[in-house]
Formats: sequence, structure tokens, C-alpha cells
Amino acid sequence: MGTVKINITFDVLSLQKPLVSSVIRKCVEETLRAEGICVPCEINVFVTNDRGIRAINCASRNIDKPTDVLSFPMFQFAPGELPEDWSAYLDPETEMCPLGDMAISLERAVTQAKEYGHSTRREIGYLTIHSMLHLLGYDHLDEGPQKAQMRAREESIAAGIPGMQRG
Repeated sequence: MGTVKINITFDVLSLQKPLVSSVIRKCVEETLRAEGICVPCEINVFVTNDRGIRAINCASRNIDKPTDVLSFPMFQFAPGELPEDWSAYLDPETEMCPLGDMAISLERAVTQAKEYGHSTRREIGYLTIHSMLHLLGYDHLDEGPQKAQMRAREESIAAGIPGMQRG
């Protein structure tokens, strides 16, 4: 795997900030490794609460409600079909590929972890993996093959990270 620059910004106060940052970094790196990304890349992660992600969701998608994670890919890739030559995707100033941005609601992650009966760490990790796959071209617009492909990939990547397994 190439160099990875992960910019994490918090707009919420949290005693879990070091843990949350560590989980996000590990899941970003493992998703890139699992997908065979060997080019230097950069990802921006914004950790907020339900109010913050609701504002982003409203402004970007015209949906006036909170959600757990939002993904803003810089490029449109096909899932599992990444470029062999990344040179056209590299920022000439940084020589890195800016894959895109994600926003995670820490508040929603805590709530969903309780609902699903697993740790907040697992929920944050799963949301990060989910968002990374969106940045790499995966989607789940349909309820059939696309969604199944993305879910299978999420679970496969999560299974290889300590503490991210279900249950």
C-alpha cells in the first residue's frame, strides 16, 4: 500500500477522540489494502453529531434528516475495477490521489451500536469501511446485486480487522 494521508476533523467534543481516530485510520488503511490500492492517497474525514450531519445531508442531498455516514467521492470508479495507471488521478502538488471526503455522525454511531448490540468501535469501523467503499466506486442504489456486492465486501474487510467482527 502507498502512503495514506488521513485528515480527521472533529466538530464534537468527545473523550473518545483518540479511539475514534485510531479506528478510522485502521479501517481506512485496511480497506485500501484489501482493495489493492498501492498509490499514495488522501482522504478527509469529518466527525460530527446528528445536527452536523443533518446540515450536510440537507445541503448536499436535499434530505433534511440526519444519517450515519455520508461519502463524497472525488472520482467515479467502478467497484473492483480501479485504474491500472493512476497518474491522471494524482494531485500535481501533493502527488497523491484525493479519493474524497466522508462525514460520520458519532452520535448516530453510538445509537446504532446499541441497537445492533455491538460496540461503538465496531459501528464506527463499519461506517468507515462502508464510506471508503463508496469512495472506491461501490454503491447500493439497488436492493439487489449492487447492495449484496457492497455488503459482502464490507463484511470481508471487517472480518480481517481485530474488533470489527460481528457479535
